[in-house]
Amino acid sequence: QVQLVESGGGVVQPGGSLRLSCAASGFTFTGTIMSWYRQAPGKERELVARISSAGRSITYADSVKGRFTISRENAKSTLYLQMNSLKPDDTGVYYCNAARFGWDSEKWGQGTQVTVSS
Repeated sequence: QVQLVESGGGVVQPGGSLRLSCAASGFTFTGTIMSWYRQAPGKERELVARISSAGRSITYADSVKGRFTISRENAKSTLYLQMNSLKPDDTGVYYCNAARFGWDSEKWGQGTQVTVSS
């Protein structure tokens, strides 16, 4: 079955960096649009970054442009999110998301907690 397993979250001071990974299995990674979302306490889940199946088209939320980088390694069926210059507002649970034509619904990972605090 489809599985998305996030890792790499943790506690970091403002200005620090983290790299999130999402290991995908149970489906053909190539040809699947992959995204990172996050949800802060008391707020709705929001899109952080999205990458097309071949990696040629990338979208970022305005709040993370210039600080975060999304990438994918199709040979390893893995999605990444490099997060630099982290701010307290980046705190939240980060979720990996997969969307593919023909699926009934998008697929989600269980999430990984990122806390930015001094």
